[in-house]
Amino acid sequence: MGGWRVTIVIALALVAYPPIRLPAQTDPRLVDAIQLAQAGRQDSARALVNGLIASLSPSDSVYPEALYTAGILGFDTRTITTNLQRVVVEYGQSSWADDALLRLAQFHFAQADYASTVQTAERLRRDYPESPLRGRAAFPAARAYFQLGDEPRGCAMIGEALDGGGGDVEFKNQVEFYAGRCTRTVAVTPPAATTNAPAPKAFGVQVLAVRTAAQVDEMLTRLKAMGFHARVVRDTTGYFKVRVGPYPTREEADRARARLRTRLGGQPFVVEEP
Repeated sequence: MGGWRVTIVIALALVAYPPIRLPAQTDPRLVDAIQLAQAGRQDSARALVNGLIASLSPSDSVYPEALYTAGILGFDTRTITTNLQRVVVEYGQSSWADDALLRLAQFHFAQADYASTVQTAERLRRDYPESPLRGRAAFPAARAYFQLGDEPRGCAMIGEALDGGGGDVEFKNQVEFYAGRCTRTVAVTPPAATTNAPAPKAFGVQVLAVRTAAQVDEMLTRLKAMGFHARVVRDTTGYFKVRVGPYPTREEADRARARLRTRLGGQPFVVEEP
């Protein structure tokens, strides 16, 4: 993505997701930088923040806040992600770590990197269970899950976003737009069977199981270009599993497996799905 396009993404993020903790920033130089950026003077804002970072010791309590600010004002993908990731990795106990994860999740979604969006938002939920930003992070996660074909997980995240939105009416309206999608999904779900008859089986073909988001996005793009219905399943092991299907019979799944092996190589295999 070109630098000017990244700048637009970040500018939109500043408008669409106003930082909850902005009034709590303690360093007036960083407050000034944010105000400069919001006034359209991004170059001056970045110069101010970069100068402050250069003058600070990494052990200074303002340092993670300065890195976070440099991240949200960044001009290119590398600057944005590097600064925000540094906050998470090097200053994970600071009050800015969950803010940095939220911004990363929003940025990944804006770049259509849906697997990274999910991975980052889920990390916030896992590592910072008491964070007031969990509901905010659930929203980009929900939209990413929808894009990845995981409707149940997406709807679960929508519920969490509704619960954690606080009194922000605009945010709640955005989430409720997608909540209608979940209501329709629930409405067409048939009632549970009252007999002991086994539920019908379905079959899929697993193509990939990895922990890195980039491989997932690449494989999804390739499979969809080939005309396969591909989706991502994530289980308790933490792996992202790319699967094709479902198919009503094992025979159909096995035929798809053979086609996938011919076109992609590797060792795709048939899995039974609920």
